Amino acid sequence: MTTVAALWRHPIKSHGREALDTVTLVAGQTMPWDRHWAVTHERSKCDAENPAWAKCRNFMIGASTPGLAGVWATLDTDTKTVTLRHQDLGEMSFRPDDPDDTARFVTWVSPLCPPEKFQPNGIIAAPGRGMTDSDYPTLSIMNTSSHAAVAGRLGRALEMERWRGNIWVDGPAPWEENEWIGCELQIGDAVLRIREPIERCMHTAANPKTGLRDTDTLGTLRDGWGHQNFGVYAEVISGGKIDLQDTVKVL
Repeated sequence: MTTVAALWRHPIKSHGREALDTVTLVAGQTMPWDRHWAVTHERSKCDAENPAWAKCRNFMIGASTPGLAGVWATLDTDTKTVTLRHQDLGEMSFRPDDPDDTARFVTWVSPLCPPEKFQPNGIIAAPGRGMTDSDYPTLSIMNTSSHAAVAGRLGRALEMERWRGNIWVDGPAPWEENEWIGCELQIGDAVLRIREPIERCMHTAANPKTGLRDTDTLGTLRDGWGHQNFGVYAEVISGGKIDLQDTVKVL
């Protein structure tokens, strides 16, 4: 039997993760509050007055700024307040929609950004959807046994948070999730269509506690399985509530 092992959202793209016990999905949308905000830099091609989805290169991301991998987050959805934590920077709480708070955030996070790289200068939100890497609203599904296969090839434990997944499932064989592409899954009360594999980037090489690149995740995927994919993108076809330990069924 396949069940839900973990649920995660990432309120600010590449700036922290938060574990959940339950989530209610809406058809045609991303996971609620996942990548709701994204951090811009000096070369971002985004219109703050008319925000819309944009490609990841327009934002501060862990692939180019690995220190961001060490950030953890908690979101108060009632007040739209995000609390960020990092072992070297401590903790701060702010409202990303408040320009004064955004300035405080930029000051707080800047030590993680190498001076020769892009620097953060603001925060943007796309109405009605998260700033996912896909150009259509998706969430990501990960398989715990595929993760165990990667860790086994490395010969040591590997943090699951590196993959930044939304829904983790327990039960399928390693890489069985790739066989679901084109299929629909019922997860709890929701139905999702599996669209495509997720090609991974250098963000996965960074330790989610220290923010240091310490593992050749991409090389391990290529050497072991001939690709650098991990997890699959899914669209929400029918909304509904998902809880930890809910059953997952291929329809």
